[in-house]
Amino acid sequence: MSWNSFGRVFRFTTWGESHGPAIGAVIDGCPPGLSLSEADIQPWLDKRRPGQSRFTTQRQEPDQVRILSGVFEGRTTGTPISLVIDNVDQRSKDYSEVAQAYRPGHADYAYDAKYGFRDYRGGGRSSARETAARVAAGAVARLVIPEVSIRAWVSEVGGDAAEALDAAEIDRNPFFCPDAAAAERWEKLIDNARKAGSSLGAIVTCEANGVPAGWGAPLYAKLDSELAAAAMSINAVKGVEIGDGFAAARLRGEENADRMRPSENRDSPHFLSNHAGGIAGGISTGQPVRLRVAFKPTSSILTPVETITRSGETAEIATKGRHDPCVGIRGAPVVEAMMALVLADQKLLHRAQCG
Repeated sequence: MSWNSFGRVFRFTTWGESHGPAIGAVIDGCPPGLSLSEADIQPWLDKRRPGQSRFTTQRQEPDQVRILSGVFEGRTTGTPISLVIDNVDQRSKDYSEVAQAYRPGHADYAYDAKYGFRDYRGGGRSSARETAARVAAGAVARLVIPEVSIRAWVSEVGGDAAEALDAAEIDRNPFFCPDAAAAERWEKLIDNARKAGSSLGAIVTCEANGVPAGWGAPLYAKLDSELAAAAMSINAVKGVEIGDGFAAARLRGEENADRMRPSENRDSPHFLSNHAGGIAGGISTGQPVRLRVAFKPTSSILTPVETITRSGETAEIATKGRHDPCVGIRGAPVVEAMMALVLADQKLLHRAQCG
């Protein structure tokens, strides 16, 4: 069985393919009475939209969202919310060679092995185009958690890490980079990769502030396991860290412990560090919830690579068309959306059990 839905109480399903007539999402479980219009969703889609600089795919998609159901007189009704985004700039002819041979690193062979055939146009369902629907759904999720602010930024491109963390700088460059000096370096890195017909990987860091203590659950609905599953479901993601992640394995116990002192109001502790990323035992601690997400280099590249055809013969393939030289750049709004979707779901789950 295919699985195209995510969430438990606040649940969403995405649908559509890269070169189909449209993509979209259906959201179920959204509380009624929330003020919602296309204007609440569009700004988040605009952040992810392709073709805004030479550092992303030049596919020109306006990504204009339409609300088809679940809203009446400007408020959510508690019924399923259907969102649709038309595809307007497909070039399916660019993928004629992909129909006959598999792109290494892409999902071509895996989809063929599972279904026996595939939509090769732009990768079909496996295309990062699907993430626009997630961003639209995430915009609705943000309305469920007004107490939380979420911010993601690209912290590394091609092995070159940003050093400064200036929140105001994130929206001043096309990389969602908080370090102006790093953004200048990344221009050259990505330009060189694009001109060489290659691509680069990236790391996105995301932080949610204002998450109260108590969201999440022991064992099978842990906040961190839900976040990890959400992030790993994003196209091209190959790794996730919560808090210090793998670096915590290199610390001693006393170094990794997030020590506590009484706070001024004494109703919650004052933490001296946040190695755990705001989550302990699968439950939020009231600290900022932080995760890092690793995006692999874009698999569709102009550099010829060895592969096989559908009939099993030796071949070489260079992917034509318009592709992101670093797909992780536009991953920041997607990671934000998945963080919002998980937190909205966990808030409603917490309310259902604990009131």
